[in-house]
Amino acid sequence: MTDDTGEPAASDDDPATGGDPTDVPIDRFHEALEAEERPVATASEVARRLGTTQAAARDALSDLVERGDVDRLDVESDPVVFYPSDWGALASRERVVAFPSRREIVVDRPTQFTRARLSQFAYLVDTTGTEPGTRGYLYRIRQEDVWAAPFEDADGLIGSLRAVLPRRADHLEEWVRDQWRRAHRFRLYTHEDGYVVLEAANESLMGNVAESHLEDGQLRAPISETEAWVNEDAVASVKRALYDAGYPVEDDRDLETGDPVDIDLTTELRDYQETWVDTFLESRSGVYVGPPGSGKTIAAIATIAAVGGETLILVPSRELAGQWRDELLAHSTVDPADVGLYHGGEKEIRPVTIATYQIAGMDRHRSLFDSREWGLICFDEAHHVSAPVYSRTAELQSKHRLGLSATPVRETGNEEEIYTLIGQPIGADWDALFEAGFVQEPEVEIRYVPWREELARNEYVSADGRERRRLAAENPAKVAEVRYLLAAHRGKKALVFVEYLDHGEAIADAIGAPFVSGETPHHDRAELFRRFREEGSDLDVLVVSRVGDEGIDLPNAELAVVASGLGGSRRQGSQRAGRTMRPEGSALVYVLATRGTSEEEFAQRQMRHLARKGVRVRETNVAE
Repeated sequence: MTDDTGEPAASDDDPATGGDPTDVPIDRFHEALEAEERPVATASEVARRLGTTQAAARDALSDLVERGDVDRLDVESDPVVFYPSDWGALASRERVVAFPSRREIVVDRPTQFTRARLSQFAYLVDTTGTEPGTRGYLYRIRQEDVWAAPFEDADGLIGSLRAVLPRRADHLEEWVRDQWRRAHRFRLYTHEDGYVVLEAANESLMGNVAESHLEDGQLRAPISETEAWVNEDAVASVKRALYDAGYPVEDDRDLETGDPVDIDLTTELRDYQETWVDTFLESRSGVYVGPPGSGKTIAAIATIAAVGGETLILVPSRELAGQWRDELLAHSTVDPADVGLYHGGEKEIRPVTIATYQIAGMDRHRSLFDSREWGLICFDEAHHVSAPVYSRTAELQSKHRLGLSATPVRETGNEEEIYTLIGQPIGADWDALFEAGFVQEPEVEIRYVPWREELARNEYVSADGRERRRLAAENPAKVAEVRYLLAAHRGKKALVFVEYLDHGEAIADAIGAPFVSGETPHHDRAELFRRFREEGSDLDVLVVSRVGDEGIDLPNAELAVVASGLGGSRRQGSQRAGRTMRPEGSALVYVLATRGTSEEEFAQRQMRHLARKGVRVRETNVAE
């Protein structure tokens, strides 16, 4: 007996038919077609691929036909075949491929739902493609991602993982559960007598892990088989040592918040900023990670208001200290008298104190900062914390520790140390912010500039090492290229970045623009930045040395030209591009590299870091 599809009919008494028909969403039908590697399929083929009965698949496919999602084709003497009504939907649908042994997930054309789920427990490594909505994404699940995952228990995390993957990955799930357990094996708490205690989940962890990885003097004395008295000055180093051993420490100490600070936020937060703040308040530590222009400072001010205790804000420069004060006054109700600056020019301790890393880490000032009961310490440009000259500031104690960074990566590969000293990453997918329109995605172009002067080329060929790098950076042809780009984008606020002072002065003279470097007096530098930011100002181009790579808020910059300095870090490349990332308007970045020199490789390396975050990068050979 056959049914109306031309296939053998199942008997009503056949237990294989089961009970009620199984619903087959259109996505499941697409999966069946992909598994068959054919554009059409019969009901029996769909049933086999989806693990259901033929009768159930037949009924479900009939429902899809009635809804108009699927068409059917009746061929005499052959079984009925089904195919999608909209072939474009099949070609453009999301595909998820997991590589459990490498703990990697590749997603082609991911939905916002999938990306939101993945951001909870995975790290976006790379993106491919050009147009939004057509890109492929590579995610990797790292230890620190599992440790910081926002779930009450491992089951919640595993459930989110299963919601994304196309099929179960038992080995990966076992690894995730193990990492989750590791993240809850040690904690610090304050004893009722006021000293700090390290507590392990069991005796073995205290004996085999803590004692073998901690140095003499970090623990003062055992309290029990699972507890030890911690030297007050060694809290940060204890956390770092156990983190390196694969056991992040939960910090539950009863730290004071200092005197209350009367401050409310006056700017409305975006949804993702609210999520950042809520996530931070739950754990009392973390690093806000997002592209320039995503509003990390506003989220930090909201965090300061939520904590409501004495706050220390650490910044890398005096310029950034002044900008922080302006931002606090512009976006909150804080009394100006409650905000103090502490750096080489001013030294005021207030309920909200903004200090430079260098000053706060100096011995003669350190005791003053140590004596305060900070409710919150905010580390702006947090990648500085792991640098030796600034690392002492990370030992300052606070009930809450917040970091801000667009790219918390150092070329030494010790970004994990940043998360150890401050907290786990809390951030948004750069590409998601671009697509949502919260941040303007920059257009990045590497322009390979030829040698146009034979003398300069010969001098480069004869040189070696560092001198060769300098000569490539100062290729005289770049001056004409900068002039050409500025003329092509006349009227745009532009920043021209350079590495060497002589090169900066040569370009500044050629285009008639001010040159800002470390040798520029502080008050002159501040005045130039003020004029550049001012609406209607006649100053629309600045040549800037490394002093402008970070911590300078120039929100109206529309064009960045990196004329030299390509031997720098990936983070430096992101920061320079980030000078143009803002919520509105165009964003253009040109990177000049002398053709046939090491600058080509340096440019590609720096911009590859941006490409992995979803930024489109193109390349152009400049004519001879």
